[in-house]
Amino acid sequence: MWKSIASNFLTLFIVILVGLGGLVGWGQAQFTSEGPLEEAICLRVPLGGSMALVSRDLEAKGAVSNARIFRMGADYTDKSQDLKAGSFLVPAGSSMEEIIDVVTRGGQNTCGTEVVYRVGVTSKRAVVRELDPATNAYVETANFVPGEDAVPAEYAEAREDRDVRYRVTVAEGATSWQVVESLKAIDVLEGEVTELPAEGSLAPDSYEIAPGQERAALLSRMQAAQEAILAEAWENRDPSVPLETPEEALVLASIIEKETGVAEERRQVASVFTNRLRQGMKLQTDPTVIYGVTNGEGVLGRGLRQSELRRETPYNTYVIPGLPPGPIANPGRASIEAALNPDETPFIFFVADGTGGHAFAVTIQEHNANVAEWRKIEAERNANN
Repeated sequence: MWKSIASNFLTLFIVILVGLGGLVGWGQAQFTSEGPLEEAICLRVPLGGSMALVSRDLEAKGAVSNARIFRMGADYTDKSQDLKAGSFLVPAGSSMEEIIDVVTRGGQNTCGTEVVYRVGVTSKRAVVRELDPATNAYVETANFVPGEDAVPAEYAEAREDRDVRYRVTVAEGATSWQVVESLKAIDVLEGEVTELPAEGSLAPDSYEIAPGQERAALLSRMQAAQEAILAEAWENRDPSVPLETPEEALVLASIIEKETGVAEERRQVASVFTNRLRQGMKLQTDPTVIYGVTNGEGVLGRGLRQSELRRETPYNTYVIPGLPPGPIANPGRASIEAALNPDETPFIFFVADGTGGHAFAVTIQEHNANVAEWRKIEAERNANN
């Protein structure tokens, strides 16, 4: 009898073990396999939130099939205590394992509300936008000029939300004065800017910021980024370019930046100026003359006068030989690289072609024909306005 009881107990024990093994296997499959979420969602994890709270929210949103398995998986992978507050994009079909990685990885928020302060060449703006999880595209909710327009309600609401992300985006070709004036109008930044950064020393890019950050600290980040970009480009330069120092490269890059907004043209435009420097020709470029008039403080807002084109100033490249004494804007990486690795071309002239790009020429006769064509296009546009 005892043998029978022992045998039955052993059998029951084995069945239980097999059942537990099957249950564990099922749980593992639930944890690692594709989840039930049909459309991406924006998951908000509040400050002080817990994995239990997140698991219930995910189950209610249809992102996980079982909140308990989600919590057990977080415990098993030792990530329960790594939960980060913020707003996170959870893609459709994400497994529990993938979702746990999203909410514990750290770094910037990946969805929700974002405020972008745009520093442009001709304007500055603040944009409030929301990421639509279904399309993974931003939807603009407010757009205004900081320091000038009335503050929209959407912006005021965003300022009260601790999960909102902020960033400053500096356009290629903006001057240091324009950058500093724009930063002064951003109310989430603090501190005075006591000294204008050297022209050309700020890297155009998108910088994530936090409320209370010092303006001077942000400018230092921009300067450090530009120093790194210039050093790398100088290290990889074409040794035949007629530029003696990284500073000269920055000057030429700023001219290239102001002469063309077409990415594919940068190295061609660079080749024109490189050929002119090699041949001892004057650069004859309007943007340098304009900088001599405005000193980088705002936009000229009109055409250059003949008197300005004839007047000898340090920045009038129709009169002075070689490069002007300093950059005329803050160039981006592509223009810096173009200045140091230009295309090999015979071109020494270029003029607008009416498409946003330029027509290039080797001889003055070709150039004059291109200019005549451009004048014709200008006349037709003026007649239609």
